[in-house]
Amino acid sequence: MNRTILCLALCFAPAAFGFKNFEVATIKPNAANDNRISLMFQPGGRFVATGISLKQLIAFAYDIRDFQVSGGPAWVTDDRYDINAKSEALMGDRPDFEMARKVMRNFLAERFQLKTHEENKEMQAYALVQGKGGSKMKPADSASPGPRMRMGRGQLSGSGISMEMLTRQLGQNVGRNVIDKTALKGNYDIELNFVPEVGQGGPLPPSADAIAGAGGNGPTIFTAVQEQLGLKLEAIKAPVATLVIDSVAKPSEN
Repeated sequence: MNRTILCLALCFAPAAFGFKNFEVATIKPNAANDNRISLMFQPGGRFVATGISLKQLIAFAYDIRDFQVSGGPAWVTDDRYDINAKSEALMGDRPDFEMARKVMRNFLAERFQLKTHEENKEMQAYALVQGKGGSKMKPADSASPGPRMRMGRGQLSGSGISMEMLTRQLGQNVGRNVIDKTALKGNYDIELNFVPEVGQGGPLPPSADAIAGAGGNGPTIFTAVQEQLGLKLEAIKAPVATLVIDSVAKPSEN
């Protein structure tokens, strides 16, 4: 992304923060090549990701969206990884996302030699609000073993999903920051099928399942959010933090 940005210019050195790292972490190139991404926290302090790019890991670690990360070589976006890691700092039935992001920052600094700085700018964004009839999302079972999200081009589904997680993934697909204005609390089970527009949600065409699930020609993501979730995306302007990659290196597998 080419943007002229008013700089705050804060330099990050995550390893210097003193937060705990993953005690065990393996990284392997993803061989599936099916454009599916999975990121899960499991009991026992485990973090498992499949088909994920470094840009997406950075976005999670700094609590931003992919489109807010700029700079670095092409492989930061193109290369996909499978990661299996464990940290005592993430023990518990449900993950502490603030701690998880701190641990991930250390992991990125150690394994990818990542160095970044932050820049702020007012940008086009969306507010996520409830539609006229209210939310159609199903509240998650409180006994659910933690959030699970499955993402494919033209598809978004999951269980135990918070509004924070939903707005983050919607932002990925619409290419703008999405701000939660629904006033909805708790976690939800969701199923969203749509046909991405050109340049939306990645370089590949929507899957056959996504098209079928969306009813043939299929709705745009904006229509799908209204019809399937009972929510609405409204255009606004808002200050958006962006992260610029200063330097990075490909990791060893172990």
